[in-house]
Amino acid sequence: MFELNDRVAMITGAARGLGQAIAVKLAEAGADIALCDLDAAWLEETAGKVKALGRRVECYGVNVADGESVTVGVKAITKDFGKIDVLVNNAGITKDGLLMRMSEDDWDAVLDVNLKGVFLCTKAAMRGMMKQRSGTIVNIASVIGLMGNAGQANYAASKGGVISFSKTVAKELASRNVRCNAVAPGFIRTAMTDKLDEDVQNKMKELIPLSRFGEPEDVANVVLFLASDASAYVTGQVLSTCGGMVM
Repeated sequence: MFELNDRVAMITGAARGLGQAIAVKLAEAGADIALCDLDAAWLEETAGKVKALGRRVECYGVNVADGESVTVGVKAITKDFGKIDVLVNNAGITKDGLLMRMSEDDWDAVLDVNLKGVFLCTKAAMRGMMKQRSGTIVNIASVIGLMGNAGQANYAASKGGVISFSKTVAKELASRNVRCNAVAPGFIRTAMTDKLDEDVQNKMKELIPLSRFGEPEDVANVVLFLASDASAYVTGQVLSTCGGMVM
């Protein structure tokens, strides 16, 4: 089992879905958790799950697309917990549409959260990691950032940017013993995918060699590996958690 005893993990987009699964998984491994999101009600649900595991947890209303909000949030987390050992940049949104019809606002909104948010949170958290000469950053990308997808030009560009950004950060911070990797999930089972018609789900599954959607825990397990010392010699990598969609 991978251990994160006595470590502090900051997770963005932590209110539900992947973020909640990651928070619970890291808490199970012994980490204390700083939950960041704008959805206060769902944050409390995630916090309750972490508390039930006996770990310390605090909630922060951080807007990852706003530099001041991120700076204030990271300072508060560092003051409350004393440090940040693990940063998981999970916050993300979609505003899908064909490029011909995509508005500038929809483009900017997705890039601001999905890519600029990763930049702002990483820049704010890395200073403490560099000073303590330890830390790990895990950025949640997507297989769409590797392969593209019609109707998701903004999302694909943002996640492709996250992948390139992760590799650059890994090179810049390696000398300070700070690692940075990306996880690229494929089709993951969520409340949204559960609502799709069975025929639509089956067609999607035909694209997946393992013939099933992933579960949030499948992604959380990979994040835990990258956050732990088990991956101490892994940096600048992209681990696709997609059932074989991308090979």
